[in-house]
Amino acid sequence: MGELQGRKFILGITGGVAAYKSAELLRLLVKAGAEVQVVLTEAGARFVTAVTYQALSGRPVWTDLWDPRADNNMAHIELGREADAILVAPATADFIARVANGLANDLLTTLCLARELPLLLAPAMNRQMWENPATRRNIDSVVADGVGILGPAAGDQACGEVGMGRMLEAEELYEALVTFVQPKPLAGRRVLMTAGPTFEAIDPVRGVTNLSSGKMGYALARALIHAGATVDLVSGPVALPVPAGVACIAVRSALEMRAAVMDHVDRAEVFIAVAAVADYRPRESQTHKLKKSGDALQLELVPNPDILAEVAARPQPPFCVGFAAESRDLDRYALHKLEAKRLQMVVGNLVQIGLGGDDNEVVIYDRAGRHPLARDDKHRVAAAIVAHLAAALAAR
Repeated sequence: MGELQGRKFILGITGGVAAYKSAELLRLLVKAGAEVQVVLTEAGARFVTAVTYQALSGRPVWTDLWDPRADNNMAHIELGREADAILVAPATADFIARVANGLANDLLTTLCLARELPLLLAPAMNRQMWENPATRRNIDSVVADGVGILGPAAGDQACGEVGMGRMLEAEELYEALVTFVQPKPLAGRRVLMTAGPTFEAIDPVRGVTNLSSGKMGYALARALIHAGATVDLVSGPVALPVPAGVACIAVRSALEMRAAVMDHVDRAEVFIAVAAVADYRPRESQTHKLKKSGDALQLELVPNPDILAEVAARPQPPFCVGFAAESRDLDRYALHKLEAKRLQMVVGNLVQIGLGGDDNEVVIYDRAGRHPLARDDKHRVAAAIVAHLAAALAAR
């Protein structure tokens, strides 16, 4: 089941070249289980036709204020009755001006004026239009009226210039919609977390590390943002995009990770240690690359600091959540970690299932007992972990 299953959106599309991104956004929304009704303006149809949007949505496209399909010819009333939100992407400077001034001279503007549901605008225009004082006034006006503004971004524009005004990419708008519709049980909470592996250098090109991909940690950071939390993520080296809304501090070694955690922990209400921190590091890291020889190579390894135990032992520690990735005896090792480090929660999994892959099967351990979660995609597992965390915080 998609993460937007059962959600209903109206996607308004106005006359801008960024309309091609809206086709990809529509595909992502439908793939996630959402029902999307496209409302296309006359100018929007000059860039991408209604046929494309109908094929992607599986629903007829609305373009005409006087379309007889709606009861009493009131499409501007009927379309918005059951939707969760209206997203206009692209929203041109002209369209934003009309919304700001309450104009209603086509189906989409009339629908926006007659709505009782949230309205989100994704601006898309040339940089001079975005910077024009009239546009700035119109943006301020619609924001004051409770309209959400998504973007714009800076970058290359169709006119050949570079600057602010680009519509956000389809993936960014998708994330914004997912975040918008999720409940916010962690609103006002600040979470500090770690994710990914650490790399302990032997020389400039070799090191001690592990197979952690960071996928579980990054999925958890995303789920925390969806739940309304402010998230500071201290991340080891991974090949993953940082989830939208997450403040990421990139580190390499365990010592760098510890320093970053200690710099941020005073502001955190919750600390979640997902990172697979190397237990040991070479006592000395060589300045130059070690050359291969026929002799055996001996490395002296020393223990790395236990970041989670150090945070949990503070005089006024945050709510501490540990992760236990084990190859056997999961219950025994996870419960020992919960007690020995005086944690509030441990999430345990077997590395044979979760390490490096897209799925995971975990068990949550806390003072109330053992709570197994079914094997699922890591994003859905992360959402379930966050729901459990939110309930635990609310019960404190």
